[in-house]
Amino acid sequence: MEDLKKTRRDLLTVVKEVDDRVREVFSAAYADVEREFSRIFARLFPGGEGRLVLTEPDDMLATGVEVEARPPGKKVKRLSLLSGGERSLTAVAFLVAIFKARPSPFYVMDEVEAALDDTNLQRLLVIFEELRASSQLIVITHQKRTMEIADALYGVTMQGDGISQVISQKLERTTK
Repeated sequence: MEDLKKTRRDLLTVVKEVDDRVREVFSAAYADVEREFSRIFARLFPGGEGRLVLTEPDDMLATGVEVEARPPGKKVKRLSLLSGGERSLTAVAFLVAIFKARPSPFYVMDEVEAALDDTNLQRLLVIFEELRASSQLIVITHQKRTMEIADALYGVTMQGDGISQVISQKLERTTK
């Protein structure tokens, strides 16, 4: 019986150590992502304000994270009240905030700019240029302007015989 009690105490000690470490890592990551999200959102929505809010700030093991977005000229904060393009750009701002807070050697993004108008697309492409300075971007897109900033293009085409073929083209960058 004493062995079981000792094992239980040891196990509870390990659980507490893991919980403490998770709290520490999550708190640091949240602070970094929240800081970056505010910065990125302000750049993608000049004059707007975006922030991340913890749902249970006193319990880091059970908390959730809510995204508050207020584009310029709007009083709403709830994502469901934003247009499709605004929601898309807010989601991209959140992803880029994570990318900047916790860098990775590469990122894969699929049609993230499909719902954006020309002005917002241009703002996003500036952010893409910054990301590619330190990471490789793989962007699946149909947007010509996004393709224009690429180093290489890959596509799939189908000839008359119904057989798909992958094509690739390395692009030469012109310096301005």
